[in-house]
Amino acid sequence: MRLPLLAGLTVLWSAAAMAHGAVLVMNSAGASLSVVDLDTLRELRRIPVLREPHHYALTPDGKTVLVGDAGANEVLELDAATFALRRRIPVADPYQLGFSPDGRFLVVNGLARNQTDVYDGSTLRLLHRFPLSSMPSHLAYAPDSSMVFVSLQGSDRLAAIDLTDMQVRWTAKVGKTPAGVLWLNGKLLVADMGADYFAVVDPVDGHVERRVVTGDGCHQLFLSPDGRTLWVNNRVAGTTTAVDPDTLVPQRSFRIPGGPDDIAFAPDGRLWITQRFARTVAVMDPLTGSTQTAEVGRSPHGVFLNAEAR
Repeated sequence: MRLPLLAGLTVLWSAAAMAHGAVLVMNSAGASLSVVDLDTLRELRRIPVLREPHHYALTPDGKTVLVGDAGANEVLELDAATFALRRRIPVADPYQLGFSPDGRFLVVNGLARNQTDVYDGSTLRLLHRFPLSSMPSHLAYAPDSSMVFVSLQGSDRLAAIDLTDMQVRWTAKVGKTPAGVLWLNGKLLVADMGADYFAVVDPVDGHVERRVVTGDGCHQLFLSPDGRTLWVNNRVAGTTTAVDPDTLVPQRSFRIPGGPDDIAFAPDGRLWITQRFARTVAVMDPLTGSTQTAEVGRSPHGVFLNAEAR
């Protein structure tokens, strides 16, 4: 067990640095968004939505949170500081969404409709629609925004889309039921939810270079803000695993029951981990693994944290 990897988190984050703020949780089976106090872990209010919110995208200026309500075919535009609802935008099946690093594009995965849409990042005008088979789920961009990579849960594949000429460059099998995708150190990491590993994939042609075992239902991957730890949530195993981002060697796993899914990082170093099969979010100390829970709505999925929110 290598503690220096985890202990290094305290260099960047300290308890004294904690600011008052709030956390926005997308309750995918509860047709609602929970606003939770960052310090007390108490739910402050619940925002009703029409159907099924899953994920969000923060605008490049950091002022707006776009929450996709997939079942309602709309995106909710919220103030990032207050979580006040500004407007509802018609968007087809916005399951997963994210802005390109340069802000030029907003890519939206329609898991139920088997399509990935590319929007203008400024005007939200639809630029191109890609039929993809099947179940486009998560996405990751190349750092130069030239490519977006989309996991296809229903066909065990990863698709590479060229955003310069709007063409699918390749699709490749990467494992069983791929979900989360992350670009790290020139490679793509793809969490294979139907297995117990994430695949290390060459972004040039999609071939799998190696597999790293972390736990059953390997679902999502998140790099800590200081870049020292890669966190992998294993939804079936009920664990989150700390992985060395340079060697990709797993260091330690912590028990997080209830289907750990997405992660948000608090200024004090704690991880806010949604528990998809429960009505709670686990708030975990990465040094000890000790957790508290915040009660939210049914099947919490995406989670956005703003330390300055009120």
